[in-house]
Amino acid sequence: MSVNLDIRLKRANKVYHEGEVVSGVIVMVCKEAVQHHGIFLSMEGLVNLQLSSKSVGVFEAFYNSVKPIQLISSNIEVAKAGKVPPGKTEIPFEFPLNTKSNKVLYETYHGVFVNIQYTLRCDLKRSLLTKDLSKNCEFIVHCQPQKAKVVPMPVNFSITPDTMQNVRERSSLPKFLVRGHLDATNCVITQPLTGELQVENSDVPIKSIELQLVRVETCGCAEGYARDATEIQNIQIAEGDVCRSLPIPIYMVFPRLFTCPTLETTNFKVEFEVNIVIVLQDDHLITENFPLKLCRI
Repeated sequence: MSVNLDIRLKRANKVYHEGEVVSGVIVMVCKEAVQHHGIFLSMEGLVNLQLSSKSVGVFEAFYNSVKPIQLISSNIEVAKAGKVPPGKTEIPFEFPLNTKSNKVLYETYHGVFVNIQYTLRCDLKRSLLTKDLSKNCEFIVHCQPQKAKVVPMPVNFSITPDTMQNVRERSSLPKFLVRGHLDATNCVITQPLTGELQVENSDVPIKSIELQLVRVETCGCAEGYARDATEIQNIQIAEGDVCRSLPIPIYMVFPRLFTCPTLETTNFKVEFEVNIVIVLQDDHLITENFPLKLCRI
């Protein structure tokens, strides 16, 4: 007696804000009547913190600080013990999206070492000899838009061998000059990162120019912090030895789920940066880093 169990939310984009009601239907499809011992629905919001391999064992205190942080936890009984009739059965539900006491609803974010996730779980309880049925459904939480107006802060840059950092033998670098600007480094997450750059001169031909979006995740406690930077996406904006003094547009959309408004709490931080990477034909890498502050309006 197979039963297909599903959770369907009313909102197609599955996006909710704190204080709203998460509503939808539990759908069950079976060929013949199925006996059950109750149908239950639970809502959970968790922040999962994970240490990178280089940090494990460095701070013993981390093992206590990286326990999952529970933001929401609530359960309801959707149906009492009985039978599911043959065919398709839909049971509506509503769940208020309210936090536990003194907790904050952080925005949904899928990272490497920090993961903020909200899920609905439906459990159909059956007899001891029959396996219970479960179905999970993730929904997305967006934080409330900030009321303060975001004032764009343009950043001009000029990249030369003298501006390069972490270079051992500066004299071995070929001569080059790249100028440009970013329209803003305090960015609205729903709008693209824009700007432009132009190569004024370069002794070595250019192979590629790329934009690299990076997340910087920090986990820890008072005893110490583990800070790790990982790439989210890399977009090529030019290929080959580009014309000199030709403006090249910079345009990058922030990917959903893998970015969120810049976040800083006592246990973790999520920050973002963008790298402009110029690859020369001799495989020299020229990189300029810009910290970003993301927000939602």
